[in-house]
Amino acid sequence: MAAPQVDVLIVGGGPVGLAAAIEARLIGLSATIIEPRGGPDSADGGSGSADGGSGSIDKACGEGIMPGAVPALARLGVAPHGHPLRGVSYQSAGRRVDHRFRSGSGLGVRRTELSRALAGRAEELGVGRVADRVDTIEQDGASVTAAGVTGRYLLGADGLHSTVRRLCGLEIAVPQQGRRFGLRRHYAIAPWSDLIEVHWTPLAEAYVTPVSHDLVGIALLGPARTDFDEAIASVPTLASRLAGVAPASTLRGAGPFDQRATRRSFGRVMLVGDASGYVDAITGEGIRVGLAQARAAIECIAAGRPGYYEREWMLRTRDFRVLTAGLVAVATSPLRGAIVPAAVALPRLFGGVVERLAR
Repeated sequence: MAAPQVDVLIVGGGPVGLAAAIEARLIGLSATIIEPRGGPDSADGGSGSADGGSGSIDKACGEGIMPGAVPALARLGVAPHGHPLRGVSYQSAGRRVDHRFRSGSGLGVRRTELSRALAGRAEELGVGRVADRVDTIEQDGASVTAAGVTGRYLLGADGLHSTVRRLCGLEIAVPQQGRRFGLRRHYAIAPWSDLIEVHWTPLAEAYVTPVSHDLVGIALLGPARTDFDEAIASVPTLASRLAGVAPASTLRGAGPFDQRATRRSFGRVMLVGDASGYVDAITGEGIRVGLAQARAAIECIAAGRPGYYEREWMLRTRDFRVLTAGLVAVATSPLRGAIVPAAVALPRLFGGVVERLAR
């Protein structure tokens, strides 16, 4: 195999891939991103369908960054524009419980704005970029090659349906029954709250996130074939606020969210972000977890101990995995209808869970 041309190859130019590239450059490692899609400036806010799109870096997600992720981004030299988020509100059938963050403010940020800020920082630091797809991965004891580029290590940051995970034989087949999907649309309306509102319906959750002074994003999480408009109409307070407000973006979809990997590394290949395995979007900590994984992977590479990454991945994601898995188990069981009443009855417990995830 040819001599390495770069220290770290990163497959996937989304936020976690960009963060990993920035981490590498901050400690003096060279990094190149392999990404076939256009950059954030090419994202138009929607693909015109709910299939997730194929030509844009945009993604159907809640677009809320928890308080712990804000300083993590600042450490990378990234400060995206957005709307302050002061806490989380759970609402259902006239019941409501609010918790305001004690650990600082979060930030509502358009996915395209977050990618734009990260991409600008990566370019400033000299991160390379190759516009290509990865169809094969070859590695030996000293290097790994993908899309014609050879690096000392490769990070798979290529999302839910990771090609890197599949090519390395790290994918676990998950039963299709019960899997959940996401839908997202924006509305040109001034935010009515500085909280992330989570409206619980019998089958789906609607996440309302202010992302600027005049724009609100609504992400819907539910089973396959969930109708976005019908779900919004089933939440009277939300339907009332949006009455007569024209959508500011087309409907975009993602999923299924339940993705699993046998492990997070294979030789000189490591998986970060959604590619490393994903439970659900239900707790909103995706960016924070992805940033932690990116940092862990680069630290293991810098120390010359890639085999330590699996342990570090487990340690740095433990709280999120346990809390998310527990909440998802309840949300997809006959106990689903008790979630908001329980949170209302036990506000300190609800606040404790929110704070744990907000760190």
